[in-house]
Amino acid sequence: MGDSFSKKENRNKKAKAKEDKAQRMKERKANNNKGKSLEDMLAYVDENGNLSAVPPKETRIEIDSKDIQIGATPRPPEDTTRTGIVTFFNTSKGFGFITDDKSKESIFFHVNELSEPVKEKDKVSFMRERGARGYNAIAVRKADPGAKTP
Repeated sequence: MGDSFSKKENRNKKAKAKEDKAQRMKERKANNNKGKSLEDMLAYVDENGNLSAVPPKETRIEIDSKDIQIGATPRPPEDTTRTGIVTFFNTSKGFGFITDDKSKESIFFHVNELSEPVKEKDKVSFMRERGARGYNAIAVRKADPGAKTP
């Protein structure tokens, strides 16, 4: 008993596909791009960002190391002493709040940071310190009565 027509056809298709594949492999080996020199594979970028096969003309610019700035530009030092008005002070609990004249924000202070006793609506000078919940006033003292407000 022989093979059916469709089996013969499938076998012939597989053989043809195998031959085609072998032919393509031979063509690839014949036209192999391997073995190019390094110079043939290099591409250059000119000053405008365009690719070219020709190396650009060598131009060197001398830069003085003193002209190179590394890092962020330094900020001018902040005025550390500020003024404000005591808006709230609880003597029994030992804390209060000062409204800063410059930023108009409410800043916490503790009685341990007072250099002299204060009461509400007193004009004070202080320094700010970053705390866990925002700014705290430290070194709080009554402002001079003749001092100018900003």
